[in-house]
Amino acid sequence: MIRHSLISTAIITALSSFSAHAALVTGQVFDNNKQPLSYADVHVHGKAQSIKTDENGRFSINIDANSQLHISKNNFVDARVQVTETSSALNITLVPTSVESVVVYASALHKNSLEMISPVSVLSGDELRNKAKPTLGETLKGLPGVNASYFGPVSSSPIIRGLDGPRVKITQNGLDSSDASRIGPDHATSNDSLAAEQIEVLRGPATLLYGSGAIGGVVNVVDNRIPTDNIEQLTGAVEYSHDTVSNANTYAAKLETGHNNFNFHFDGTKRTGDDYQTPRFNLPEEEHEDHEGHEGHDEEEHETATSVKNTFIDSQTVNFGTSYVGEHLTLGVSYGRIETDYGIPAHSHEHGHDHEHEHDHDEGEEEAVYARVEQDRWQGLMSYALHNNWIETINLRLGYTDYRHAEIEDGAIGTIFSNETTEARLNIEHKLGNWHGMAGYHFSESDYDADGEEAFTPASKTTTHALFILEEKQFGNVTLELGARIEDYNIDSNVGAAAHDHEDDHTDEHANEITPYSKSFTNLSASAGAIWQYTPGQSIALSVSHSERAPLSAELLSNGVHIATGTYELGLGYAIEDGEIHFEPENIKQETSTNIDFGFRRFSGDFGYTVNFFYNDIANFYYQQNTGLMFDEEHGLEAAEPGHDDGMAVYQFVSKDAKLYGIEFDAHYQLNSNAMVKVFGDSTTAKLADDEGYLPRIPANKLGSEFQYNISDWQFSLTGTHYFEQRDITAYETATDGYTLFDAQANYQLSVGPVDTQFYINVDNITDELGFVHSSFIKDEAPLPGRNFRIGLRGYF
Repeated sequence: MIRHSLISTAIITALSSFSAHAALVTGQVFDNNKQPLSYADVHVHGKAQSIKTDENGRFSINIDANSQLHISKNNFVDARVQVTETSSALNITLVPTSVESVVVYASALHKNSLEMISPVSVLSGDELRNKAKPTLGETLKGLPGVNASYFGPVSSSPIIRGLDGPRVKITQNGLDSSDASRIGPDHATSNDSLAAEQIEVLRGPATLLYGSGAIGGVVNVVDNRIPTDNIEQLTGAVEYSHDTVSNANTYAAKLETGHNNFNFHFDGTKRTGDDYQTPRFNLPEEEHEDHEGHEGHDEEEHETATSVKNTFIDSQTVNFGTSYVGEHLTLGVSYGRIETDYGIPAHSHEHGHDHEHEHDHDEGEEEAVYARVEQDRWQGLMSYALHNNWIETINLRLGYTDYRHAEIEDGAIGTIFSNETTEARLNIEHKLGNWHGMAGYHFSESDYDADGEEAFTPASKTTTHALFILEEKQFGNVTLELGARIEDYNIDSNVGAAAHDHEDDHTDEHANEITPYSKSFTNLSASAGAIWQYTPGQSIALSVSHSERAPLSAELLSNGVHIATGTYELGLGYAIEDGEIHFEPENIKQETSTNIDFGFRRFSGDFGYTVNFFYNDIANFYYQQNTGLMFDEEHGLEAAEPGHDDGMAVYQFVSKDAKLYGIEFDAHYQLNSNAMVKVFGDSTTAKLADDEGYLPRIPANKLGSEFQYNISDWQFSLTGTHYFEQRDITAYETATDGYTLFDAQANYQLSVGPVDTQFYINVDNITDELGFVHSSFIKDEAPLPGRNFRIGLRGYF
């Protein structure tokens, strides 16, 4: 009650003290050659008001006292200008840049991508639409420092600098996606890139704003389902595309309109696709050992396949939103619905699915295991902007998500995973002296449940309360940023013995015992960073952060068969003694990361680059280790023996110190007004401390180049990416060979009446290269897709 009273008092005081005086500010925007810049955006910081300069670069806009103007235009560095009621006849010069400058919503302080201290990549506009795939992992994997977990193309999550799962926070408009993708690699993310305005990737710890789950980075999907600017007329977009590699069809549409400060948004997508085709590859031995036929072949010959079975998708999403955007107040609400069925490759309860006879696909569909995902998501937004006051903006975001993931086996539901999440984030943006910052409160409650044969993690409720602060100050050409967060993290669960379907009725007398379990952690995080613009268009950035993360319920309490990965999983809270599993959750320590980031950037002129070095020292790193034991229903736990493959390998979460370090870079050179060449790459090394070996499933290094050429209404690009072999592996992994992928795009702009239309054709994997993803749990059973032609049409009105 005291906390709520303090917040209420602060809000009332702020609302009662702002100045409502308005003044007209005029000015003109130029480039560095003193030529006027037309159609540049001029925005009043903290308010919805935004205009564009006229053909002579002139503008006039109403402001409150002591405001800040934000001026932006594509291919120029943003400018921020402090103005007062007496300001007039402003002359503002924008510096050209060789890369696009985009405001990063996940930054919280309205920074653009060139001003960020932490490394960030943003996909937006046509670049995002051209690269959009059914999953976030496949959409983003070409970015430096980013790879994909790849459980087939329909379930692929981002990996940032070798970290994935619970260490990479997936958010939608700053609020957690609240699906089950952090629990298992076969669980797809619920974010759709087709409806996104932009996708932001923050590399390195971002725990201050987004919680302990962001120890590796944040992927924020930004859409306009709650409009924050007034929409004056009906606008929209439609798109259709066809992919040949999986016979997939995708339809997407968006409509927006507004009147008298009220705004409305709708978007929807529909995607259907069959099993995807691959270059011919050898099936793993266990996949075909029971097959008949192929008599007379010697032992060295293998069964082969040219597709990955059970990788279909049938998905539809709809989002509705409305808002009121006033001079100071913005209120909005949105609702989204997802319904998706997708196949889960290599996911069966018996070996011997028929990969050999591709024409038998229809007969085998009834036995295939597939996922049915349903999600209802509500979001609310309240924002109040003040001026001439130490409090600039008060923002409150609310979210409620009801997520359900059912796995269908032989036409019946085998296992249901559900997750109800409530989240609230209150941000108060302020200015104290020369310090500009954000302070806030973050609440999250996740009620997770699993029921069925694959319920390897018990039901649990996870609750977090956090206070955070982020402050920045400019010292000449240097901007300093400091931040801290304190988070109370609590897990409540009822832990029982593992549920195994023994054939006989004589189960252990303790099998149904339930033990109430509750554990609280206090996670502390802090960061300090600076960026030095040592010359116009060039900067150096350095940041140091300390982050603490408590284990997820899956990492702490797992105890059961995880069929998707073909393993028996045990959490940190268990111990194995004399072939028996005991629940002994003592001395659970938090995962603690100390991360250093050092980057060089150049974004002016014809040549630009970004180079980042990182070093991440993690104490008590949680990962799954092979215990050397096998589990089967008849005998329980027993030592693994050569040739004995009836059971599942037992993997247990352990915590050991680890070090991750590497480099990521991208560089570009504008050859002339029509042509540009880019080079990009990354390298990550992840190993246990004290020379205990490497961490499992770390992505291979990559190096790539892209050539872009524009002529008249045509846009062309050709990209080649080489993924190196990965031989830095654990004792229970196999090495992965390298491969090279070539992709091409061609876009043609045309006008059809009032509709701005774009026809495009993409050719992925031009050479039909066979590639296996080292970070995939099922890499040998699910290679990357073969040659794919994607043909599409977009229209805007």
